[in-house]
Amino acid sequence: MTTQPTGLVPFHLAIPVDDIEAARQFYGTVLGFTEGRSDTKWIDWNFGGHQVVTHQVGDGPSGTPRDGVAGTNPVDGHQVPVPHFGLVLPVEEFKALAERLTAIGTAFVIEPYVRFEGEPGEQWTMFFLDPAGNAMEFKAFADLEQLFAV
Repeated sequence: MTTQPTGLVPFHLAIPVDDIEAARQFYGTVLGFTEGRSDTKWIDWNFGGHQVVTHQVGDGPSGTPRDGVAGTNPVDGHQVPVPHFGLVLPVEEFKALAERLTAIGTAFVIEPYVRFEGEPGEQWTMFFLDPAGNAMEFKAFADLEQLFAV
């Protein structure tokens, strides 16, 4: 995955998971993030130069993933899950990740597509859940200057 862009201040985000080994498989193997420090109940991830920490809550796998989605908001004809988090990737990395997720049978909340096509802020986007039910969005802009376009 990408490294931190020059000058960008990294954020820290801690998220709950119900199975630390499923998190290791998903964030490390499926998404390709580098594992940092870890213990039996938590793992630091290099999330594109940011620090995301998966913390196991409870006593382990429940067999039923939680759905961390509190609600949705309509955006460009789709119901976007809230809360969610993710990364803005270069277009080629976005497409490679989308292909990898599709190939392993990921159940997308919103399948990869171009949002706001032909408008300011045009972007590739996709939404899916991690094994613990945390909603994630990955996106890409052909022109990164459009990130905050109005």
